[in-house]
Amino acid sequence: MEKAEGAFLTISELAGELGLPQHILRYWETRFPQLRPLQRSGNRRYYRPTDVALARRIHQLLNVEGFTVKGAQKALLDGNGHAPAMPLAKAAPSDPPDLLARLMAIRTALAKAIGD
Repeated sequence: MEKAEGAFLTISELAGELGLPQHILRYWETRFPQLRPLQRSGNRRYYRPTDVALARRIHQLLNVEGFTVKGAQKALLDGNGHAPAMPLAKAAPSDPPDLLARLMAIRTALAKAIGD
């Protein structure tokens, strides 16, 4: 049975969605002060939609983009939560800032690096 969009999630539901053990979410609560689920009787956690979105972003930063906890904290505090642009070797300052162009430049650099 699937919950409606915007419904509160328990820690087990959110952990299952993210593919993480529950203790990781509890650890994140100690490192990211913005992540504060409601706690009801018996300290049962209920993640509001904003908490769920934040947990997804933290997961993205840490487990997909490879940030350290400290780096993810800084990214979230800076307000953008995105990785700083990593300069490519010999990247011209006039390179377009849009994502597709950056990805194509990375693809080209990787192809050259592996001799493709």
